[in-house]
Amino acid sequence: MKGTSRKIIVISWLVLILFSGSITAFFWAVSTNFLNLFGTMPSLEILENPESELASEIYFADNSLIGKYYRYNRQIAEFEELSTSLVQALLAQEDIRFYEHSGVDLEAILRAIFFLGQRGGGSTLTQQLAKNLYKIRGDHNNGTLRNVRFLKFNTIVSKAKEMITAIKLERAYTKEEILTMYLNTVDFGGNSFGIKVASKTFFGASTDTLKPEEASVLVGVLGATNRFNPIYNYEKSIARRNQVLGQMHKYEFLTQEEYDSLKALPINLDNYGVENQNKGQAPYFRTRVKVELMHWCKKNGYDLFADGLRIYTTIDPRLQEMAEKAVSEWMMKLQDTFNIHWKGREPWVDEEFKPLKGYIQNSIKRTPYYRSLVLKYPDHPDSVEHFINRKKKMRVFSWKGEIDTTFSTLDSLKYYRHFLHTGFMAMDPYNGHVKVWVGGINHKYFKFDHVKQGKRQPGSTFKPMVYTAAIDNGFSPCFELEDAPVTFILPTGDSYTPKNANGRFSYEKMTLRQALARSVNSATANLLKRVGVEVVVDYARKLGVKSHLDAVPSLCLGTSDVSLFELIGSYSTFANKGIWVEPFYVSRIEDKYGNLIREFVPKTSEALNSESAEIMLYMLRGSTELSGGTGLGLYRWNLREGNQIAAKTGTTSNYSDGWFIGITKDLVAGAWVGGEERSIHFRTISLGSGARMAMPIYGRFLQQAYADSIYTKGKLGIPEALETELDCNKYLNPNADSLELIDPSLFENPDKDIF
Repeated sequence: MKGTSRKIIVISWLVLILFSGSITAFFWAVSTNFLNLFGTMPSLEILENPESELASEIYFADNSLIGKYYRYNRQIAEFEELSTSLVQALLAQEDIRFYEHSGVDLEAILRAIFFLGQRGGGSTLTQQLAKNLYKIRGDHNNGTLRNVRFLKFNTIVSKAKEMITAIKLERAYTKEEILTMYLNTVDFGGNSFGIKVASKTFFGASTDTLKPEEASVLVGVLGATNRFNPIYNYEKSIARRNQVLGQMHKYEFLTQEEYDSLKALPINLDNYGVENQNKGQAPYFRTRVKVELMHWCKKNGYDLFADGLRIYTTIDPRLQEMAEKAVSEWMMKLQDTFNIHWKGREPWVDEEFKPLKGYIQNSIKRTPYYRSLVLKYPDHPDSVEHFINRKKKMRVFSWKGEIDTTFSTLDSLKYYRHFLHTGFMAMDPYNGHVKVWVGGINHKYFKFDHVKQGKRQPGSTFKPMVYTAAIDNGFSPCFELEDAPVTFILPTGDSYTPKNANGRFSYEKMTLRQALARSVNSATANLLKRVGVEVVVDYARKLGVKSHLDAVPSLCLGTSDVSLFELIGSYSTFANKGIWVEPFYVSRIEDKYGNLIREFVPKTSEALNSESAEIMLYMLRGSTELSGGTGLGLYRWNLREGNQIAAKTGTTSNYSDGWFIGITKDLVAGAWVGGEERSIHFRTISLGSGARMAMPIYGRFLQQAYADSIYTKGKLGIPEALETELDCNKYLNPNADSLELIDPSLFENPDKDIF
């Protein structure tokens, strides 16, 4: 018997040694990727510098956050930012022995095997972190835990890799660092990666303020992000939260009384909100900057969506809010007027205001959806017609809130073509800083940016280019022109005679300042003929207009498309003593650690001599000062007293585009308003002029900026001696005051309907 016992003991030891040796050999083979069978393991360097995609952030001028750019919405939290309740909930639910093991918990593994996982899994937080980190990397040649070739026991190998990596992580990091890294790398669902974003998304809270009942919801979500999401499965989320609270009670993080009280609470989701590009301030600006940053990052070796860059801009959040409010309030009112104006008729018309036949049918053919249907059903036009006319449920934009309705694709296109659109921008003329950028009426439903992306005919807002060329070449503001027909002989032999807006000629003489103030087309054409169209094009280029300009006589009336961005920049030159400063909106870029990567400065050039710029300011003031000035209605917003505003309105053929640009001592701002296409517009100048469509946005905005003391009223930078010399009215009649000629009714309450 003794010999038999010895044999059993020896065999047992041999089996144990063999088993231990096999396990050791297996872990060695996995860690060294023996014969390239197991896939590579993360190196020590990778472990000490784990890479995870981090959202880049874009900031206002006051360093407050505008928004983020990301593939995975993630921000990094520090351990000190984690509430005690959050740490306790995580440990109680996932790894109560976290501070006792060294990355692998043999007790937990044996428990999981013996009870078949019914009493919890065997993976520690460190193992889960290992899996999260290298799953995030997605690099199969640098340590992905699931990269196993030629073997069928992938799960066993993956677990071995997790254990090995976990032990290495424990050697490289402190427990607090591991716990924080884990919470920064997990997916909480709802496009919320990491605890910092999840806290804000679910509860509108920072991580250091999370209460036990909130922390338990978030920890509970980790088990299954969709199944336990309180938005999609509220009851299951409640049950899961209470389970986590039960674990906290079990391990004495909560008293019985606290546990009983907390598990009875509902989940408060009043502050729930998933971040997206359509929410928050300046969505059009964020989108425009994203396009330009992507090009910059590609050129300079950065990933905008993963490198956690910090982009600082010049946008003023207070002014931006005022501008968005002014746009929203006015465009809602203008849209009501437009709808009444076209009631019973469609607003897409030809030059004679007759309905455009087949407009919607032709428009749908230019859409990507229609083209995709044609490619899918090249020989079945009936199928294409079927799908574009098929009714389906959809949510559409309205000024009174989103509407759930049933539309076909054709119905939807027709509905949206009824809306008027706008762009509004403001900048500091001295340093080029763009302060405000409103690219449209609603970024969720209308993506097109009307500040820089869109280009339309500027109408009379282009006329200052003509007058600048004349002034800078010796003409005086007091030089007189006659309001009479001016005819150009074109290279084709045809003739061109510009008409005035009212279709008539007064044949009276007027100064250049009066002609510009009243926006008289014939006078501008006369001036163009004197200075030459090529000279005007040259001055427009000096003033920052980069768009293509046709060197033809009609250019003086603004027939070549330009952007609002270009026009605001060019008008800023007049305020800045003749120095053109390119509108500038990104000041610097830092890396995720706050190190400066690139600092930007605007481009500048001397476009005019300072006196010519000052004279143009004086000329443009005529619009808001002289009788007949097209900008006189601006004073409805109480902007006259103690103030000077140089301005210009613009209206294009058939009232397709309305413009207004104003210059004060501190700011240059302007607006464009029009339909999505040029055929969509008002039928009368009393409704469709720039003074009627665009000026109210500027007026409302500036009134609020003054009311909140962001800016103060004051005079423009024109030397008194020069102003006295240039005042043609006082020169001819020293006792006259041009402002007395203005109709007092123009200064009535701005709340009165401008129509």
